[in-house]
Amino acid sequence: MGRIQDAFSKARSQNRAAFVAYLCAGDPDFETSLAACRAVIAGGADVLELGVPFSDPLADGLTNQLAAQRALESGMTAARVFELVRKIRETSQVPIVFYTYYNLVFSNGVDRYVQTAKEAGVDGLLILDLPPEEAGEAGAACARHGVDTVCIVAPTTPDSRLPKIARSATGFIYYVSREGVTGVRAKLAVGIPEAVARIKAHTALPVAVGFGISTRAQVSEVAAHADGVVVGSALVNVIRDGLSSPSGIGPALATKVADLRAGAARP
Repeated sequence: MGRIQDAFSKARSQNRAAFVAYLCAGDPDFETSLAACRAVIAGGADVLELGVPFSDPLADGLTNQLAAQRALESGMTAARVFELVRKIRETSQVPIVFYTYYNLVFSNGVDRYVQTAKEAGVDGLLILDLPPEEAGEAGAACARHGVDTVCIVAPTTPDSRLPKIARSATGFIYYVSREGVTGVRAKLAVGIPEAVARIKAHTALPVAVGFGISTRAQVSEVAAHADGVVVGSALVNVIRDGLSSPSGIGPALATKVADLRAGAARP
């Protein structure tokens, strides 16, 4: 098994959901971002979902848009993102999934991009705006180079498309629990247990749930039904709140992740 499968298997054996932590690569700068990534791993993240900064992140709310803007303004490029992954790999074998957009893959050459990602230490690609019907080239490149694919199911996805989406994924299925963009929400979206069950009827892969999850109680509620819980904006906000004192970002993130991850345990 690869690192992604190992992470979900380990969480399952411990009777908990895997905790997936999202950070934007290079936010607010390379060195602080590296420290932040190491901190969320130290805090207990089972999977690191690394957002590749992009100028037009259509699936992202304001928190993650501003994170991408900070990263781009600090000089992050595709090459620097791969460098960040290599630095993380010096001290950790936690699975890394790129959260990205197809233009960033396509413009660098699909096969070359996937190969470079694999060589840097990336385990999976979640390409937000690439539906399975158009993912042939990227899927083939991922299969060729041993990179897992992560596919999205939304609340609006009809049952008729679930088998196609399930066949396209090799890492896990990411259920986007609400319509709209990423961001902290006071309440969870409705219908998560039913949606997870609907997806599981078509795949044996793990199902992780994200978008709008920001508290330990919300993590616990989702973990009762899903194989993984994704938290992003709540962690990115820790970086935002620490911009005036960057040395404190790492410890604050480690504490935040440890608290949220504790909610992933099942009774």
